[in-house]
Amino acid sequence: MPSLQTALPPELANNAIRLYRECLRRAKYIGNRKHNTELLLEMVRQQFKKNMHETDPEKIQKFKDDAARGLINHILYESEQMSGRKFSKSPPKAA
Repeated sequence: MPSLQTALPPELANNAIRLYRECLRRAKYIGNRKHNTELLLEMVRQQFKKNMHETDPEKIQKFKDDAARGLINHILYESEQMSGRKFSKSPPKAA
């Protein structure tokens, strides 16, 4: 079973590894606050393992974008909780 680093071009492998580590860090942070760390870590691991043999660069980029979007959404959510300010405002409705 080839490792992620040897199966992908270096620029993709390095970014995917950094993204994986950041997802694990965020899962640990959330898990410590919600007391379900192992469950969240296992969910992150499963998502990355499920797609670890993917070689199509477009699909890999989509998976990385999805993971990054999840991280950004959580960071925005945490920021909103801490500040009490909404960052994701809906456009005004037309009358």
